[in-house]
Amino acid sequence: MMLVIDGLHAGYGGVSVLKGISLEMNQGEIVAVIGANGAGKTTSLMAISGVVAKQSGRIFFCGEEITNLASHEVVEKGISHVPEGRRIFPRLSVTENLEMGAYLRKDAKKRAEDLEAIFERFPVLKTRADQGGGTLSGGEQQMLAIGRALMARPKLLLLDEPSLGLAPLMVEKIFEMIRQISQQGTTILLVEQNAHAALALADRAYVMATGQIVLSDRADALLRHEEVQRVYLGGGLSA
Repeated sequence: MMLVIDGLHAGYGGVSVLKGISLEMNQGEIVAVIGANGAGKTTSLMAISGVVAKQSGRIFFCGEEITNLASHEVVEKGISHVPEGRRIFPRLSVTENLEMGAYLRKDAKKRAEDLEAIFERFPVLKTRADQGGGTLSGGEQQMLAIGRALMARPKLLLLDEPSLGLAPLMVEKIFEMIRQISQQGTTILLVEQNAHAALALADRAYVMATGQIVLSDRADALLRHEEVQRVYLGGGLSA
């Protein structure tokens, strides 16, 4: 297993948001986590990233415990996090934003090569290379946030609500890019309120409610699951 979360309790200021969640994912998978607002999805990613204090339980990455590592140590292990709302640096240029993603790397030549690779993957960013991040559209900022995370050369990419605030055509474009990133060897843990898009993309998925995992299965099976259809997919789906 690449990632194992075992009985994790975590939260803010002593208040538990995660109430004993357990989750596993294999190398090369896209695993989705769906659920309503306040279910604990974002907190789960922040706990993996070392941003949120863990109260009990354990997290393992590539066989090594990372439960209590600081955020920069988690990045060094090979995990990058694209946060909800993108959180790019609006006053830095596109290029400077991307370079921030490689701040722990010392290999200047490879960093430069990876920057060019990001520009090839997201051509619009190359045309905006010298513009401030805050001048980009929402979709362009999401590409920038993903590109910044990829600059760390992660083994595991954590994506939090990549479709948030985007027009439907841009959502399709972003999800296709996520698929391509996966096909090129990066394992992806995807938190997403757009349950249909997430399940259509993922290999497996977990459903969260009130800080707990309440259901898990293959993504295609969850698309057909009556309760998932009723609660998260807006009613029944055609076959």
